Amino acid sequence: MAYPQDVGADVDDPRVTYQRRTIIREKRLLHAIYEEWYSMQIACLPTSSGITLEIGSGAGFFKERNDRTLTSEVFYYPFVDAILDGTRIPLSAAALRSIVMTDVFHHIPDVEQFFREALRTLRKGGRIIMIEPWVSRWSRWVMDHFHSEPMDVSMQTWQFPSHGPLSSSNQALPWIVFERDRILFEQKFPDLKVITLQPFMPFRYLLSGGVSMRALIPAGCNAILKGIERKLDQRKWAMFALIVLEKKADRKP
Repeated sequence: MAYPQDVGADVDDPRVTYQRRTIIREKRLLHAIYEEWYSMQIACLPTSSGITLEIGSGAGFFKERNDRTLTSEVFYYPFVDAILDGTRIPLSAAALRSIVMTDVFHHIPDVEQFFREALRTLRKGGRIIMIEPWVSRWSRWVMDHFHSEPMDVSMQTWQFPSHGPLSSSNQALPWIVFERDRILFEQKFPDLKVITLQPFMPFRYLLSGGVSMRALIPAGCNAILKGIERKLDQRKWAMFALIVLEKKADRKP
């Protein structure tokens, strides 16, 4: 069921991102899932005007849904506006309305540095809006059996060695920071408030085949499966989470 070009592919090669951009656009169910994710993210944008920075834009199409977006990738890629990573954002202080990421946070080897850069570049009330893998009993079983990226819930720090921008990751990192180590996160970054943490989508992305496998179901099943998913206990079944952080106003002395 895997795409032949994906077997043994080097995901750090920009050509793989280009292939995945084509796959997302051509697979009806996967495209619908991305549309849903972008709608969720756009609904969480601050009401103020301004620029949104999308980190890790390569394969997606968020800017088509929100044109006031500065797209970026970690390597040269013809469809993005800037080359940067989340630990070094070459923008002035308070330049951004929001930062959006889809399946990116768990690839950042030093998320504490990312949070510092986000706090510097976001204005007051600005938001970080991300959709990320989430740890549940179901997702751990799926990742252990069917996915090449690790989901290491035992990692004691928020850093991991980086051997490549896309090949290095820990899919448990969002859960570690915002669930297991939530108190520590609040102590380290008191100016960032978690305003949304919504686990969701147990099955549909998996059944879509994602960017590596052929779809297992037709796109017409999307609405029915979405209804079934909503009835499940997301703490046990979710594979993803919508996470929204907001930069607080200056604290009074």
